[in-house]
Amino acid sequence: MKNLLVMKFGGTSVGSAARMRVSAGLAAAEQKNRPVAIVVSAMSKVTDLLLDTMRHAEAGDRDGMESNLARLRERHEEACRELLPAADQGAVLAQLHDVIDEFERIVNGMAMLGERPPRSVDEAVAVGERLSVVLVSEFLRVSGTPSVGVNARDVVVTDAVFGNASPLMEPTRVKAQEKLLPYLEQGLLPVITGFNGASADGRPTTLGRGGSDFSASILAAALDAAELWIWTDVDGIMSADPRLVPDAQVLEEITYAEAAELAYNGAKVLHPRTLAPLVEKKIPVWSKNSFAPEKPGTRIVPSMAVPQGARAVASMRNVALVSLEPASAEMNGVQLMARSLDAIARADVEVLVVSSSSYRQNFCLLVREDELERSLHALESALALELAHHYVRPIQVDRNVGLLAAVGEGMQGKPGLAGRIFTAISRVQVNVIAIAQGSSELTIAVVVRRDGLEKAVKAVHAECGLGMRPPVPVFPFGQSEGRAPRGKR
Repeated sequence: MKNLLVMKFGGTSVGSAARMRVSAGLAAAEQKNRPVAIVVSAMSKVTDLLLDTMRHAEAGDRDGMESNLARLRERHEEACRELLPAADQGAVLAQLHDVIDEFERIVNGMAMLGERPPRSVDEAVAVGERLSVVLVSEFLRVSGTPSVGVNARDVVVTDAVFGNASPLMEPTRVKAQEKLLPYLEQGLLPVITGFNGASADGRPTTLGRGGSDFSASILAAALDAAELWIWTDVDGIMSADPRLVPDAQVLEEITYAEAAELAYNGAKVLHPRTLAPLVEKKIPVWSKNSFAPEKPGTRIVPSMAVPQGARAVASMRNVALVSLEPASAEMNGVQLMARSLDAIARADVEVLVVSSSSYRQNFCLLVREDELERSLHALESALALELAHHYVRPIQVDRNVGLLAAVGEGMQGKPGLAGRIFTAISRVQVNVIAIAQGSSELTIAVVVRRDGLEKAVKAVHAECGLGMRPPVPVFPFGQSEGRAPRGKR
């Protein structure tokens, strides 16, 4: 289908009845000019509520379960009453209650078992997106835009890795074209759940961190879309976190690789996996603000004609540095690193930075703080014998760290850039703990003390000239800067 636009609306963009109206309006306006399909997240904080309910179920806390279920019903019932005319509310409330009742049956099963089976978690946690689909699709319908709600588990085919599944693109392409193209050809606007899919044999799965964005890009690729627009609550991808750097600016255009590196290193606009399905087909992506849709946002493209040096500085506070070192000649440092990375990968942990020394063969791994416990358990299990016999020194953990990453395709081959970055950091008296730079020279990642992260980010941002430039002053004809008009000296 020609000129198809896929839009994705994040949790804050559908976080209330008012936001759903705005998001549905944006989709309906575009649908007047070309085919549109939208992917929606759960209402903001709903996924956390679902996960918390499952934790109460596992612990046998019936009161906590019931309290959360009541909040879930109340929030969606309230949105329904605000969104829809009274005549349409009864049928839609019944749909919402059916989905919530299904969730309640799952958590009751967890309470009886005293555990949360991964397959059941994946089925339950996708309920938030299903509820959003009911509300948004029904609002579009009553507002005059023919629409249809679609559960992505009927379209997106994945492997069976529950909690962090990966798409199987060819089966997904077949299902997406069989299921969605007929709707689009009939002039309907499909409203599709983000975050979830199903294995080839039909078992519900979820796509892990950043899953709703990922769903949108999977479907955009499967349907050969012309564009993907990702609607969030920020103006686009910025040159730094504006909470740390007041003069950070929105980037007009960046490449897939730059966007992925920024996301991987802490920029909260999209997840790096989001872009992977789009690369082969070179589908452009826009990051836009649904709270300020008049602003242009950031365009993400396969490549740029002229690379422009460092483009942005990403940062991340909630990280921890894990250090390992052989204690004996019997333990080869390279083997230790290989086994450690394998253990971390099996635990489904993302390693943000790896840095090593040559002589002592020690090395460190930077991981997210919420994945630290899982990382340590994996390492201690994999290296239990070596730790017990003191072939490996006790694993060291430093939680008082932060990550800074300067990103830009144009950094490659820029003499002295790394030196300028480190000099800028030292100038504000922040110590560098670890450094990592890939052979592509796309990213220079630096680990610093957490209390010095903000100063370091500001210093590198300024050193790379990334801040918003003040407007050029305009002087009356015949007058230059620093020179007073005639007769007024």
